[in-house]
This record gives sequence, C-alpha cells and structure tokens, in this order.
Amino acid sequence: MMLSPALDLFPLLAAILAAVCCALLGNFLVLRRISLMGDAMSHSVLPGLVIAFLITGSRSAPVMFVGAALAGIATVVLVELIKRLGRVEPGAAMGVVFSVLFALGVLLIERAARNTELDADCVLHGQLESLVWDGPSSWSALGLSEVIQAAPPSIWTLVITCVLAILLVVVLFKELRLAAFDPAFGTSQGFSATALHYVLMVFVAGATVAAFEAVGSILVIAMLIVPASIARLLTDRLASQIMVSVVAAIAAAVSGYIGSFAIPDALGVTEVNAAGSMTVVLGLILVAAAALGPRYGVLASIVRRGRMARRIALDNLLASVFRAEERGRSVSAAVRSSTLARARRRGFVKPDAVELTETGRAAAAAVVRRHRMWESYLVDEAGLAQDHVHAPAEQLEHLMDTTPNESTGRDPHGRPIPGTSSD
Repeated sequence: MMLSPALDLFPLLAAILAAVCCALLGNFLVLRRISLMGDAMSHSVLPGLVIAFLITGSRSAPVMFVGAALAGIATVVLVELIKRLGRVEPGAAMGVVFSVLFALGVLLIERAARNTELDADCVLHGQLESLVWDGPSSWSALGLSEVIQAAPPSIWTLVITCVLAILLVVVLFKELRLAAFDPAFGTSQGFSATALHYVLMVFVAGATVAAFEAVGSILVIAMLIVPASIARLLTDRLASQIMVSVVAAIAAAVSGYIGSFAIPDALGVTEVNAAGSMTVVLGLILVAAAALGPRYGVLASIVRRGRMARRIALDNLLASVFRAEERGRSVSAAVRSSTLARARRRGFVKPDAVELTETGRAAAAAVVRRHRMWESYLVDEAGLAQDHVHAPAEQLEHLMDTTPNESTGRDPHGRPIPGTSSD
C-alpha cells in the first residue's frame, strides 16, 4: 500500500523524530544501568503535565515542557532520597516513585481535569492519526514551503527537542561518556557528574513530553531503552552504539508505522495502533540482535562453544599421544574418532598410525607445557597439594594466551616441562 502525503507524512515524521530523540538519550540511561529511569520519567512527568495545564489552562509546548522538566527533576530527587533514606536498591526506588506519581497523574486527569482536553488514552497510546492534514495526494506535488506552513505544533516541538538532544550528545559527548562509565573520574576532570545527570534527566523529561501526544508513553519507554539495548548487543564502541541505536529506532518507526495498516489490510482485519506496532517491531529487532549478534548473539555463542569444544578435544588428543610417546608406549586404537581424523587432516598425526608428526609434536608440546607450568604454579604459588592440581591444570591448559611464567624445568610430579620451539 502506497503512503499518502496527506495521511502519512506528519504521523511518520513525528514517529521518526520521537524515535531518534529517545534513542539518543536512552544510550546513556542504558550505559549507566538506569534504564528503569526512562520508564520512571515517562510515567512521572504526567502529574507535571496535568498540574501545569491546570495552573495555566494551556497545552502550549513551553508550558508542558516546564511542567515536565519540574516533574522530571522531582523524580530524580525523590529517587535519590528513597535510595539513601530507605536504603533500597535503585530499581526499587524508581519503581516506587514512578508508580505513585503516575497514579497521581491519572487521578488528576480523571478527576480534576475530567472536562478538559487532556486524555489518558492519548498519553498512553498517542494519537498519530490526529496529525493528518489536507495536503496533496501525490508526493511529486508536495512542496517544502507547504510542509513547513502546514506542520502542526507537535511536529515543531519534536524537531526542536530532537535538535537539542543531538546538540547535547555532540557537545557533551566526552563528559557524558565519562559520567556513564566512571562518574567519580569524570568529576575529577573538572565537571560535575551529578549536575550532568540532572541535565540528562531534564532532556529525557523534555523528550517524553514532546512525544506524548504523538506516540504516547508506551512507545517512549520502548524507544528510550530498546534501541540502545539492541546496539549494546552489536557493538562495544559508544559512537557506533549511538549510530546503531538511531538506525534501529528509525527502522522500527518506519516499518512499524507501515505495518500497522499494511499487514491488517492484507489480512482483512482492522488496523492496529501505530505506536504499539512500532514497539512490537522494536522487540523483534531486539530478539534478532540477541540471536544473531556477531559477538554477544546466541548463535555466535553456540559457534564459539563448538569451536572451543573441538579445539579442546584436539588438544587432549595431541597431549595424550605426546605423553604416551614420552613414556615409550603406543596409543590405543580406541582414540580413533572424528577428532583423530581432524588431527590427521591438519597434519598433526601420521595417516597410517597414531603417531605425531613434527608439526603435531610441536603443537602437543605446547599443550603439555602449559599444563605442567600451571601445575607448578598451583603448587608453588597457590599452595595446592600435588595430587589436587591435575584437574584444574587440565582446564587451564587450553587458555592459549595465559601461562603463569616462562621458566622451564620440571612440574611437581618430576616430569620435564617442554620448552618453546626456540629452546
């Protein structure tokens, strides 16, 4: 189904702007392990919005932003007070604050603001459909000046909030990075990590308010947490993480919006809520990243464990043959297996007998060397008894880049420790 400028331009633009803004800020919530603060903030600003409306009678962006910012600061202060005075862990403190404040906000909407324009369902689910306009039906007939003039206030609020969030991340990137990984060190570098935390919380509150009317609090929570979590599964570099999170957020916003009506239309059922559809897509992308991530994905972990198991089996085979040859014994034919076949393919074992080649003997000597060096270390340095060191050394010998020292000699059992190839 083709998108229409009149029906889809501003709703899709609002979803993308909200996604980018929340994904940028959410990276630093995830890095600081306060992801629940995004949930708390998105719920806790609700009473600030209602109170600001009741005092001023206006739903203008400046009024809503001030109310949300004050509520956001109050949320952070209350969380810190509960953590210190109540001596509870951060997650519990955030849960207490956001549940109480959100309930207060809903109560104010349902009671004090019953006959006003505020709507609890709008806060939760958003109203992207309210952003349609009487524009052209063809994208080719769409003009930039026409779009600028017709853009609703919520779009401009999201544009401003998104630009400010980008400026915050670009200008204070170093400070935000230090505060995320080591707040004490960041403070020692000449800026207050606590003050930066409050600044970040004000921006999170502002992003929440900007996105409330368009996409609702449910999608705000998802966009603050899930894109950054997806990026953490795919990269370890902060700059790359931020870019990946933004790409994931935009992809979810676009595909979720289109899917909210294209899939139901293909199935002949009623369209679903666009914000909910975007949240579902985010969840699917997260599952895909968790399964297919190149380093932390489930499949990559399975592949690594399989490779490690095969390498350990090969090491054990080579070490067994080496020790047998060292004692002047032959190796039983019972060792013939897929591991033995792999050793022969790699030229470690002779094709016509269970005997090591020169290459195989060097590889086997390296394994036995690591084993006996670890045994010496566990006896001499760790103080273990001689008859208790074989099993742990059997595991440690497969650590390719770790040996306790480089001295040659004999292990605790009197067996020679093979030297390096240069010995």
